[in-house]
Amino acid sequence: MGTILQFSFAETDLDRIAEATGRVAITVDAAGRMNPAARRVNRLTKGALKRMVESKAWSKVKPGQLCSLAYPAGLAAEAVDVVKLDRTAPVIEARKAGAALAKALGKAELLLMLGNLVRGHEVAAGLALRAYGFETHKTAEAEATGAVQVMSAKPDEMKAACAAPLAVAEGVHFTRDLTNEPANHLTTTSFAERLVEMQKLGLKVEVLDEDELQKLGMASLLSVGHGSDSPSKVVVMQWLGGKKGDAPLALIGKGVVFDTGGISLKPAAGMEDMTMDMGGAGVVAGVMKTLALRGSKANVVGLVGLVENMPSARATRPGDVVASMKGDTIEVINTDAEGRLVLCDVMWYAQERFQPVGMVDLATLTGAIIIGLGHENAGVFSNDDAFCKDFLKAAEAEGEGAWRMPLGQAYDDMLKSRIADMKNVGGRPAGSVTAAQFLKRFVKDETPWVHLDIAGVASVKAETTYAPKGATGWGVMALNRMVADHYES
Repeated sequence: MGTILQFSFAETDLDRIAEATGRVAITVDAAGRMNPAARRVNRLTKGALKRMVESKAWSKVKPGQLCSLAYPAGLAAEAVDVVKLDRTAPVIEARKAGAALAKALGKAELLLMLGNLVRGHEVAAGLALRAYGFETHKTAEAEATGAVQVMSAKPDEMKAACAAPLAVAEGVHFTRDLTNEPANHLTTTSFAERLVEMQKLGLKVEVLDEDELQKLGMASLLSVGHGSDSPSKVVVMQWLGGKKGDAPLALIGKGVVFDTGGISLKPAAGMEDMTMDMGGAGVVAGVMKTLALRGSKANVVGLVGLVENMPSARATRPGDVVASMKGDTIEVINTDAEGRLVLCDVMWYAQERFQPVGMVDLATLTGAIIIGLGHENAGVFSNDDAFCKDFLKAAEAEGEGAWRMPLGQAYDDMLKSRIADMKNVGGRPAGSVTAAQFLKRFVKDETPWVHLDIAGVASVKAETTYAPKGATGWGVMALNRMVADHYES
């Protein structure tokens, strides 16, 4: 499992600064003005802090960044981290400050002096999000994770303000853990078991096995797993925190625990990255955990289709025709375009069973979206402008890159098949758009829908503001914000 920092909260005690071990963090505003904690550090270090904030080096530090005094005289701490942050700093700056502290922290303990910062809880949020490492499969004994003591003028209020952001961080970490796991450790069965464990948080969790999926008519989803010994599953998670009887928001996740491409085999180079092809299901799981941890006053259902795409004598072949739960037939042109075959059945099932007020699906669906948007933005497709705007606004507020892409009849026409109702691919042009058009065929007219192609943002090769390289947990914060802003009673 990834790192989970332990937070405690106390009233500001300036005398603790001298005796604290590990690291001490204080803030100084852009004008160099010192709060009481900073003035105490300056006195203990015989003016070293004042010399720092008057230096050219400090003038080059941007808001939300820090400089460190290593092994300062007069303190027991190994370092004092001095963050440039105004008392009324905006959310993103405050979170970046927390993330900078987390990078400097390592495994040490931290005394975090927040004083009367207006958004001190956002500093804690950034710290919790960035303090992550996935070391589950390393044989060296892991060092104990340091604890964080947060000192502020009103600790009870600070603790209450931090509760929801820390729940979000825990959900993000859960998504990262799932996405980082190797496929031999995160099988369809073990993935489902991890989701069932969330029943202890108050979620209602059901696992539909292959026999049940066959009875439901999910032949499209089942066709993807034909070549694997791992059984295909659909896991349904319900959080019923809103008004009884109110229709839920539905979140749908692609959960391909490993994608070889099937008979349409991928090139060997880079195939090891396909352990992250369950990233959409990982985000749904992380959101559901977040909602439960913070006691959301909303009704939300999360559904994930768990399969493994492998080549074998039983595997689906290019040219095969499969039937969807909706009843439409699909000519499988490319078995590496398997995610949409999973999602279409789960999306239809969600609408048939729950009649949701809206539906969001997430999938590491196409390499084409990476060509179009790189690793900065997820692709956003929608049939409803207002619903889409709600998501985009939430993503922007949380600093998670998202960009709306087009849909249209011309793209849909590219899916016409000679022998079935549709093909599963439309060719190389506009690959991410035709994938979205395929999914749109399984969205009922009355259902507001957003499709998120997260292939470029679910797992990355370089660190981001809030995550080390690897799984990012992108989407958990935005979807949690969307729920909080629009679906809580």
